[in-house]
Amino acid sequence: MPRASLATSKKSALSPGVEYEFERLTLSRDFSRNFVTRMLTHRAEHEGWELDRLRLSPDGTRKVTLRRKIIRQMRPSYLAF
Repeated sequence: MPRASLATSKKSALSPGVEYEFERLTLSRDFSRNFVTRMLTHRAEHEGWELDRLRLSPDGTRKVTLRRKIIRQMRPSYLAF
């Protein structure tokens, strides 16, 4: 059975004021190209991820790095009188 491993997400700032959350996946060579494409498309359309990097190793495993922006909500600053 094909295996996929998922690394934990971390935060990083690539440019001032913009923070990204990264997720790293390692996909076995047993997953078809069509399946990987559908999986990544689903994650992009429904979960907001975008492809940052995809590395194909000589043994056929794929190392995928996904990223998405961290959107912070501003808290209203109320003045108490």
